Amino acid sequence: MSHPVPSGPSAPAPGLTYVFSLRAEVGAPVEHGEIDGARKRFIPVTGGPVYGPRLQGRVLPGGGDWQAIAPGGLTSILARYSIEAADGTVISVTNGGLRAAAPEVIDKLTRGIEVGPDEYYFRTSPVFDVCAGPHDWMRRHVFVARGIRKPDQVIVDFYRVD
Repeated sequence: MSHPVPSGPSAPAPGLTYVFSLRAEVGAPVEHGEIDGARKRFIPVTGGPVYGPRLQGRVLPGGGDWQAIAPGGLTSILARYSIEAADGTVISVTNGGLRAAAPEVIDKLTRGIEVGPDEYYFRTSPVFDVCAGPHDWMRRHVFVARGIRKPDQVIVDFYRVD
């Protein structure tokens, strides 16, 4: 039996709900050199505030962002860090994604020169690891985030996919 193939999606597109932001303060990059055709580096995360309608707290020091900057302006990102919520709950974050821009914009970003967020694409797919309790909602949804790179910090806005 043949069924007609729909010409569009089978359900409405999911929406996004803003849940919180953070400002991750970062240290000087640790350059690893060129490996497998990409410039590898580690950016230490040293702290920063977490703020928004669903979560407040702070970014704990000790995390980091592992980057692979490929020729042509594509950067693979894997950030791992912890958040301490205002109630003391510790939330582990694994936030992978990518940043894409013209090579000259990537060059400015990697040298710590501020560039407007409309000049590059910086999106991630965070996953949260948290114990049962008031923040368990973070384990029960999918999230996307937008990053904005500043010379000594990264601002990340987190959205729940509805």
